[in-house]
Amino acid sequence: MDRGGCQMNGGGGGGGDGSGPDRHGTITLEDLESFSEDQLSDSGNGSLEEEGETMEEDEDSDRLLHYWQDVARGHQVEVSQDMAEPIQQLTTNNQGRSQREHIPFTLLTRKEKCGELLYEKRHYEKGHWACITMREDTYEQSICYGFMRIMRYICQQNSLGNYLGMTLPIVTVVRTDENHSVISHDVTVAYYLPAEHQAQPPQPSDNEVVIEIWPATVVYTRAFSGPTNEVTIINQINAMAELLDSPGVCVNDSFIVAGYTNPAHSNRQNEIWFLERR
Repeated sequence: MDRGGCQMNGGGGGGGDGSGPDRHGTITLEDLESFSEDQLSDSGNGSLEEEGETMEEDEDSDRLLHYWQDVARGHQVEVSQDMAEPIQQLTTNNQGRSQREHIPFTLLTRKEKCGELLYEKRHYEKGHWACITMREDTYEQSICYGFMRIMRYICQQNSLGNYLGMTLPIVTVVRTDENHSVISHDVTVAYYLPAEHQAQPPQPSDNEVVIEIWPATVVYTRAFSGPTNEVTIINQINAMAELLDSPGVCVNDSFIVAGYTNPAHSNRQNEIWFLERR
């Protein structure tokens, strides 16, 4: 896929938090934060020598890494040792939901039936995104490995050498055939840069992570929960297509899955986005 295919442009191109996957675990960023805090409160007594504090921090980092590794095996995903520092940074820098910036949008309309929200129509402004396109054996593996690469960029592997801040949702761009029956193996994982970095995006150290400007876009979005895999995504795309009054106004072969919880969470909170044609 060419790099331009990552864009959320409503013209046939493509479009967290946390990282590290599982089919039987229920891991979220909140789980990891509380896990870290518990470990720190157990060990911290205000009288440890500096060397001892460093050892405790190393132990906490190892515990978090091992926890992510255990959960990831359910998705046939390996979390390497070099993820220990990004995992620790993401955990300690996100102590509460208020610090996670949500991608800004303007709500245009809501369609309801018998008091139930069917979908929303939103307008997203132009903005900078960090993107990486993966081609693993399964969609789950692609989003997990892709997010870990993005996570390294967020945490330190950028031209500033600093933690950039978490934004939600983390999105993945999926492409299908016109019948919405098969998902391409090429999956793009994308992270919206926080407001303070929009004007001058830090450059990635990973040359496969690219910074793109996605144009302003109108999307039709519907929430769903549970795991995201080839079957559930196809089902969600077809369900959304049936709800739209005029599905022809949307791109027919490129969609976005927006994730608000870890790709590994068994009850993941997601949205399916249809892109309005430009």
